[in-house]
Amino acid sequence: MLLSFIAYLSILLFVGISAHKAYQFAKMPLHGRMELYPVPKEKGFEHGGSFYEEISWWSKPHEVSHVREIVEMFKEILFIKTLFDNQRPFWWLSYALHLGIYFIMAWTILLVAGAVSLLNGIVVAVGSPSLFGQLIFYLSVVTGVLGIALATLGSGFLVLRRMFDGTLKKYTTPQEYFNLLLIFAAGVTGILTWGNDLSFHYAREVTMNLITFTPFTAPGILILHIIIVGIMLIYIPISKMSHYVGKYFTFHTVLWDNSPNLKGTAIEQKVKKATSYRPTTSWSAPHIKGPGSPK
Repeated sequence: MLLSFIAYLSILLFVGISAHKAYQFAKMPLHGRMELYPVPKEKGFEHGGSFYEEISWWSKPHEVSHVREIVEMFKEILFIKTLFDNQRPFWWLSYALHLGIYFIMAWTILLVAGAVSLLNGIVVAVGSPSLFGQLIFYLSVVTGVLGIALATLGSGFLVLRRMFDGTLKKYTTPQEYFNLLLIFAAGVTGILTWGNDLSFHYAREVTMNLITFTPFTAPGILILHIIIVGIMLIYIPISKMSHYVGKYFTFHTVLWDNSPNLKGTAIEQKVKKATSYRPTTSWSAPHIKGPGSPK
């Protein structure tokens, strides 16, 4: 029961805190726009340039394609395209970690699907009479093995890279080491917990017990693994690792939002609202007079 409570609480807090952060991002005032061209959503300017280069652009329809914008955003989210283009050697380790996390997410969903299947009498195994049961089995093995291996190796080697790379070492904070080591600890305890049964029959049984709140005897390493994963799920959305929440807003409303500031538009209202804000913290620069600033 306690392990089920930890699992449910950590998942609920992860989703809840992430949703709250997204809400906070959505309610933020107009940003300092810093469009980087070409903007993917602009039709006809894929080669570069901008709609604003057109003569009398304000009198012409501004055609946008949100499909192209989403495609470009997914390239960054799923493949970390910017890091690949600019720091290829560092990308291999970073992408191994991220890809491992993606596989683990898929594996977790498959474990739940496998557990629900077992509860409904569907055999999840190699020789299952159900094609669905066989599919769940094979996908669980592939995503589980790859996910745990990539996430553990990626986080471990990233720690070493940051420790021994002269440039990265200067800019790596203690929090960044902690973040990577927390993921590494979850990966290592996962290997120790599930490594003796790569068919993941035991993992499905544990998942079945967790989702039904059925008491079961758990070895110490499993308890430790669930606690570490629970801590990690609660910690991620309150740390800088919560960039998965901000990615959409960073691209859609900061880098690629080039909507014109025309009279009567939503942008005009946002600009008016932004100009009404006054600084609430002290500032020593002579061009800004905030509370506590020298006169």
